[in-house]
Amino acid sequence: MKPADDHFEQRTRDSFTRQPAMQTLGATLKSVAPGAVVIAMAHHASLTQQHGFIHAGMLATALDSACGYAAFTLMPPDAAVLTIEFKVNLLAPARGPLFRVEGLVLKPGRTITVVEGRALQHGADGNEAKLVATMTATIMTVLGRAGLQH
Repeated sequence: MKPADDHFEQRTRDSFTRQPAMQTLGATLKSVAPGAVVIAMAHHASLTQQHGFIHAGMLATALDSACGYAAFTLMPPDAAVLTIEFKVNLLAPARGPLFRVEGLVLKPGRTITVVEGRALQHGADGNEAKLVATMTATIMTVLGRAGLQH
């Protein structure tokens, strides 16, 4: 996949840093490539539900950002990104302690892009990755809309 902007990586990283939600999750943007991003986050008690697992909504938030930013890497430099639909499959309790959240563009489009997300948990050593959730997302390229920052 070919990005529409030679500076897609820096533009994506700059946008990610402006997201207070990702700061709340303690999430960091680990890698950015055309049509693909990886977000890392750790298990924090403040993000859990009553059984001590990462709350499904928190995991869905990280997946949504991974999918959105994967699509964003392929958008023109003056575009903004908005999610218009997603579906999450929760496959196993999100225990952590660490999570790798991936977004990968399946079908890029001029206005609508379809993206797949995967959340994997692993130990502190990085081994024994286990798939805990998946997402399929539909992402919209937004151009010329006042109030939306790219």
